[in-house]
Amino acid sequence: MLSLIGTICLSALVGLGSSSPVLTATLDYGTFQGAYNLNYNISYWQKIPFAAPPTGQNRFRAPQPPLPITDGVYDSSQTFDMCPQRTVNGSEDCLYLGLYSRPWIEGAPLRPVVVTFYGGGFIQGSASFTLPPSAYPILNVSDASNMIFMYPNYRVNAFGFLPGKEIAEDPFSDANAGLLDQAMVLRWTKKYISQFGGDPDRITVWGQSAGGGSVVAQTIADHDGSIKDLKSGKDKGPLFRQALASSPFWPKTYRVDAPEAQWRYDTLANMTGCAGPESLKCLKSVDVQTIRNANLIIVDSHKYNTSTFEWGPVIDGVFLREPLSAVTAPGKGKIIVGYGMYNTHEGENFVPPGLKSSIDTGTPPFNATVASFDKWVSGYLPSLSLSDLRKLKGLYPEVGSAEHVTSYNDSFTRAGLVYRDSTLACPGYWMSGSAQDGSWVGEYTISPAQHASDVYWWNTVNSAQQQDPLHYKGYAGAFASFFMTGDPNALKLTAADVSGLPDLATGQEWVIDSAGFTSSNLTQFEERCAFWKKVAPKIPI
Repeated sequence: MLSLIGTICLSALVGLGSSSPVLTATLDYGTFQGAYNLNYNISYWQKIPFAAPPTGQNRFRAPQPPLPITDGVYDSSQTFDMCPQRTVNGSEDCLYLGLYSRPWIEGAPLRPVVVTFYGGGFIQGSASFTLPPSAYPILNVSDASNMIFMYPNYRVNAFGFLPGKEIAEDPFSDANAGLLDQAMVLRWTKKYISQFGGDPDRITVWGQSAGGGSVVAQTIADHDGSIKDLKSGKDKGPLFRQALASSPFWPKTYRVDAPEAQWRYDTLANMTGCAGPESLKCLKSVDVQTIRNANLIIVDSHKYNTSTFEWGPVIDGVFLREPLSAVTAPGKGKIIVGYGMYNTHEGENFVPPGLKSSIDTGTPPFNATVASFDKWVSGYLPSLSLSDLRKLKGLYPEVGSAEHVTSYNDSFTRAGLVYRDSTLACPGYWMSGSAQDGSWVGEYTISPAQHASDVYWWNTVNSAQQQDPLHYKGYAGAFASFFMTGDPNALKLTAADVSGLPDLATGQEWVIDSAGFTSSNLTQFEERCAFWKKVAPKIPI
């Protein structure tokens, strides 16, 4: 990583004339000062509060409006703390965002905006960045790549995703608080981003893993309350127009008061000493460390059966009214264009390692036998009927294949495909396919093609961007083109004979392999995703 030499604050730019980049933004609740970095040629604001601290009565509540900045210009050239995590404390005063872009001069054209949600299984993660910031390789892939990247914090684990009837019935609490944090950021972006050189009519939501799951959630959510233009008073339109979900982690979405969701609330209350008629009042006052300690146990409680990490979105009847599988029909979604990515072997990151062992391994124990695979399937999908399970085993046989798995004959790969399709790949495929005016799906196959393998090409500055320009420009360039134009092929950086992305309507997917890029027909994948959509209400997805 390069040094921070070259960062220039506003005072150093005074007197440079009308061509000076905008480094202060005056909003209706404060003035925020950013900085400029010469090494990376970016203007950036690392810390801007977008909501009041969610503490006290506001714990487990939808984000509230940010507090006014009354003591001068707010220094936004500083990092911020993460929200409380499963392994380290963090701080509840965490609802901040950062953003960066190439320098923008007042009066210049507004640029597309990318609101990026971090991954971490809905149990951990942070948006705070240092230089070079995340996704800088996408911004830097070509001169035509000229957008604003935004990175907001959102609450995770119990602080962001505590369900239960007590939460649903309390007027000062909300299920899916972490998703509501994200929605607040989207409203903030729509209202204020033009002050930073961003176009409020060209907003993309993007994320990887749970960040991709967050994208899925925002595309199916009920975003009530329109944003009005401050001058005309007219509705400023939808909060975003396009979505890119990279390996979206979409765990089972139970109803807010379903037994599985209520178990999370009851267990947290019991483990924190808050059980009883005043449990919610107690949970809002107990210290962060006590909740974190309980989180550590709850997260792993059903890891290899009914729930991977326990915390995550629920169907609350207000923000998320229906499951993903019920609201994503081809061309009938809320987004204009959609783009989904998945990795060939990424499901293997989430299934028991014991499924590749000749002896019982792990807790609970699994081994490589077919009987052990059947045990895992029954635990992971306990509500499926015998008929459903026969269909599943027919689609994922003991000896089988997938589009880019030539063959397998082991329980571990088999289970990985079951998990991949049900939780990561099909949700992105459904979301993308629901877009009204263009949809694409890509599969990353470069070994090991496991979860997050692909971020290497676009998330951090590394030597591959110089040593392997084909993959860098083809992959990061497709992302940049999508962010800039809504079409991953419009600003294609690879040669004409290198495959671009086929529209999903063709029945094909884009393939990133070790040799470069191709396209292939979706056959087994489409059939398998159709199965998952059919049984989705029983899982639930």
